[in-house]
Amino acid sequence: MSTRTTRRRAVLGACGLAASAAGLGAFHALATGRGLVARSRVGLAFGTTISLTVAGTDLEGMEAALTEGVAAMRAVEHEASLFRADSALSRLNREGRLDAPPGHLTALLSFALDLASKTGGAFDPTVQPLWPLWSRAAEAGGRPGDAVLRDCLARIGWRKVRASPDAIVLEPGTEVTLNAVVQGYAADVVMAALTRRGIADAFVDTGEFGALGTHPDGSPWRLGIADPRHKGEVAAVITPFTGFAATSGDYNMTFSPDYSDHHIFDPATGRSPKGLSSVTVTAPSGLVADGLSTACMVLGRERGGALVAGYPGCTVRFAEKA
Repeated sequence: MSTRTTRRRAVLGACGLAASAAGLGAFHALATGRGLVARSRVGLAFGTTISLTVAGTDLEGMEAALTEGVAAMRAVEHEASLFRADSALSRLNREGRLDAPPGHLTALLSFALDLASKTGGAFDPTVQPLWPLWSRAAEAGGRPGDAVLRDCLARIGWRKVRASPDAIVLEPGTEVTLNAVVQGYAADVVMAALTRRGIADAFVDTGEFGALGTHPDGSPWRLGIADPRHKGEVAAVITPFTGFAATSGDYNMTFSPDYSDHHIFDPATGRSPKGLSSVTVTAPSGLVADGLSTACMVLGRERGGALVAGYPGCTVRFAEKA
């Protein structure tokens, strides 16, 4: 499964937003058709670009909703992002124990461990030690040897995590990553904050995607799925797009030019799964979409399809290795 956040797909119909390297900036546009005004925030989080867009006529209310959405996203980042050394998750990995774990981290880890159980460990939040191992080997122009991989795999296993409302405890040498679920979860949390503020039309990009209502001009939201082998091209378009979607793929963070070694790992072998180049899952929840897309990359088409079929309201699209 994935240990690092990547930018894995293309978006259509998101009001033409651009990333702001300076942090969360504002973007304003007057939409036509329904006479609604679009308001957006763009910036960086979870190691990628993010954007939140809302539409309506109550400008003050829209700005307040965006502010609340950003705050909700930052709360998730503060608890569960490995890109922040001061996050609760980073502290857990350093110290091996976290007392009174915060709510977002607890919810994410609970889901990740449940999915690990349901997939027989094909999805496993303890694969974090594989990332630096493969990164160092790739920088040296090679791959980790079998003996080194075996030593690393001894530190991996979702049963090495004990989680309760009172504390999360890791076995010595174990480290947790939630990068395979945190962006989808953040989309859930942000969308919930927007709807609490009465927003009826919104598009959320936290690295995974959520959409509510329609585009400000009245047309459906559209989500483009990146072609895994042709950079900048779109392989398919989901339209109308509502709910949540996540894509996992082999193409944006790779350790080999032929895509055989990449950032998604099979916890059983420590190597990348070979059958698929990308998986896109749509779901009523960003958390579910994010986790299932990664699990399917490891499970493959047949077992992955069976997994997704067990989650109501979900669909899956597979792209085979070219």
